[in-house]
Amino acid sequence: MRLLTAGLLLVAPLCAAFYLPGLAPVSFCEEGEESEGCKSLIELFVNRLDSVESVLPYEYDAFDFCQDTEEKRPSENLGQVLFGERIASSPYKFTFKKQETCKKVCTRSYDPANSADKSKLAFLKKGMQLNYQHHWIIDNMPVTWCYDVEDGQKYCNPGFPIGCFVTPDGRVKDACVINSEFNKKNTFYLFNHVDITIMYHSGKDENWPGARLVMARLRPQSYKHTDENNLSCEGPPMEIPGEFTNKLNLIYTYSVTFEEKNNIKWASRWDYILESMPHTNIQWFSIMNSLVIVLFLSGMVAMIILRTLHKDIARYNQMDSSEDAQEEFGWKLVHGDVFRPPRKGMLLSVFLGQGTQIFIMTFITLFLACLGFLSPANRGALMTCAVVLWVLLGTPAGYVSARMYKTFRGEKWKTNVLLTALLCPGIVFADFFIMNLILWVKGSSAAIPFGTLVAILAMWFGISVPLTFVGAYFGFKEKPIEHPVRTNQIPRQIPEQSFFTKPLPGIIMGGILPFGCIFIQLFFILNSIWSHQMYYMFGFLFLVFIILLITCSEATVLLCYFHLCAEDYHWWWRSFLTSSFTAVYLFIYAVHYFFSKLQITGTASTILYFGYTMIMVLIFFLFTGTIGFFACFWFVSKIYSVVKVD
Repeated sequence: MRLLTAGLLLVAPLCAAFYLPGLAPVSFCEEGEESEGCKSLIELFVNRLDSVESVLPYEYDAFDFCQDTEEKRPSENLGQVLFGERIASSPYKFTFKKQETCKKVCTRSYDPANSADKSKLAFLKKGMQLNYQHHWIIDNMPVTWCYDVEDGQKYCNPGFPIGCFVTPDGRVKDACVINSEFNKKNTFYLFNHVDITIMYHSGKDENWPGARLVMARLRPQSYKHTDENNLSCEGPPMEIPGEFTNKLNLIYTYSVTFEEKNNIKWASRWDYILESMPHTNIQWFSIMNSLVIVLFLSGMVAMIILRTLHKDIARYNQMDSSEDAQEEFGWKLVHGDVFRPPRKGMLLSVFLGQGTQIFIMTFITLFLACLGFLSPANRGALMTCAVVLWVLLGTPAGYVSARMYKTFRGEKWKTNVLLTALLCPGIVFADFFIMNLILWVKGSSAAIPFGTLVAILAMWFGISVPLTFVGAYFGFKEKPIEHPVRTNQIPRQIPEQSFFTKPLPGIIMGGILPFGCIFIQLFFILNSIWSHQMYYMFGFLFLVFIILLITCSEATVLLCYFHLCAEDYHWWWRSFLTSSFTAVYLFIYAVHYFFSKLQITGTASTILYFGYTMIMVLIFFLFTGTIGFFACFWFVSKIYSVVKVD
């Protein structure tokens, strides 16, 4: 990765401009002035339609909209396929600087006597009832619908609704609030007309040919066109009655205007979308909240290490040198048992291997995202990067798992390697496969094609598993990790523990502080996944990630010290579970988010929400547990290496 980055930095000055694939600028000229680097045709692409009331996205073609005669589909990367993005060309095609008013795209007719027409219209109505949103793209930029919200602010939504619905009891739903004419009971209003405004930078004082597009906005409108040959885009809205009894004609139209906007630079053309996203002052509050927790914990840990531990070590070493040595007490008492291998060491070592793989993957992905390689403009890049890294990081997983298993004096190395390669990925894949079956049955665009599933399996068994075996081979060749003290033959008895030093209360308390650091950031992440908002604050996320590492480590070390002082030497599993209990709080928060923030309806959507949440929880469980374990392992090794033991 370093070599790659260094290579890019060396190549960058040699190029006139360095652009990521798919993000290079395109220049546009007026008709008749086209050249090799400048074109006049502006194509509008359509993406899948999604809704905040349903987890099931659908392809544009699933609804009976106007379709392109020669449909083109740009090649999609793995991340786009996994997220259910399906981009296709549309019949909306414009010529640069050529204004169009009320131009017809197509007509769709529905006859109540025809069963195919009935089912098409019923599906369209269902889309309006569940507030499904179009996502249109011009020049790799989302076409946004901007409207005023409270406090005189503007909100730009990268999608716009198909239409809206007024319930039989007269309740106005969703986008129907934008027009007082949308008021008839048990009626659907279809947005069959769009006013598109394309803004461009003319290229004045720049060294590129032609102009570049910097913004695309639209306003959805509803017009009942009576005469196909004489369209005016005025008059009453396009009503679709709740009861389908008469023949119905839907005419789709558009108007397009062009505006020069030289104050917006091409490089910063995404800013206007991001400015209206969740506000960064909440992010700063979240960071400050996390930092306070970290400072509090760091203070506690520093106090223990500098004062209590320092005194303990000095006293233990002094007692050894004095002739009238009193009986040992506290954490030194358990020196002969503290490194006794844990029960179920096989499972613990497998979890640690997988956790290491996830930790390195997350770190590199977030680091690249901070550098801007995985911006929202580079669609699907984040997911593609994460999956590819996970596949390539089988070696550290195998190595850590094998080395820890050998340290736990395990003998069944073949089982260890197979479990490391197959256990956790197998659980994730099985969950994913069941979710995919539900999506496939429902005809959703998020259902992954069979070929992609085979490709993922090939990456897992063809690349990840062999790399895990390579890592395990080197892990088993290494010597076990040497402990600073010898383990006694006979395990000592653990005294009666108070309520707070019993395993469960400690584990439950240990997860609270790391969760306190991340819960605000978690809200934005869940919003971006389920409420279809863009997530771009990777700098904040990377900072929170670092804070989470510190908090998990410190909380585990603190509780580990208290348990050792209470002469309880079973710290291996407890250190893993203390910080990984954060994942349980993550799950509780996801349940709260589902019931309080989302309007998801339907059994399939609910199953999908919790199915995908379980994958997130498992990954987070392994990641946080591994951090806590290695922090505690380092701490225990350190403190027992500085006391004199007979």
